[in-house]
Amino acid sequence: MDIKAVESSYARWAPVYDRTFGAITNVGRKRAVGYVNANRTGRLLEVGVGTGLSLPLYKPDLKVTGIDFSEDMLEKARQRVQDNNLDNIEALRQMDARQLDFPDATFDTVSAMHVLSVVPDPEQVMGEIARVLKPGGKLVVTNHFLRDKGVLAFLERASAPFANLLGWHSDFQIETVLSEDDLALEENQPLPPFGLMTFLILSKVQPV
Repeated sequence: MDIKAVESSYARWAPVYDRTFGAITNVGRKRAVGYVNANRTGRLLEVGVGTGLSLPLYKPDLKVTGIDFSEDMLEKARQRVQDNNLDNIEALRQMDARQLDFPDATFDTVSAMHVLSVVPDPEQVMGEIARVLKPGGKLVVTNHFLRDKGVLAFLERASAPFANLLGWHSDFQIETVLSEDDLALEENQPLPPFGLMTFLILSKVQPV
């Protein structure tokens, strides 16, 4: 999937995102933010903040920066921040997740909710996420991953050639997320309904 396809796809989806994909991904969003609110402090980067559905859910003492490639999505996120008087949102920036414009070890936590199967070059995105995380910091992921077998696995593979049109990779494999050397898996849980989505916690490896 190329970056222009992502941009055009989410320009199409932006007006209806909250009522469609936003609703479908609500369980994963609440699970991820619940973990963050209960366990994390300091600065958080949300990669693929979209229309900002998660922003009002974060606890107010967490300093949140959100990035997204789609200006159409970010426009809605900025309006949400204004409507909810969210003083803890430090910035909402247009940015390519393959080249994060932040110094090394900037954030205590990174959240990536339903975005890793959307971006081009997800391995490069994972490397950038690891770079901007502080040692010992956590990456919180919710995403759909390709199934090994069954009818859904067949449909996921059959949909794969239409990634540019759909706006995501239906055949996205979990190994893409787990192969970053600087991140260690701590938690892997299926999410309801039917385990369609997966919740992951990965930790930035401490230097030796």
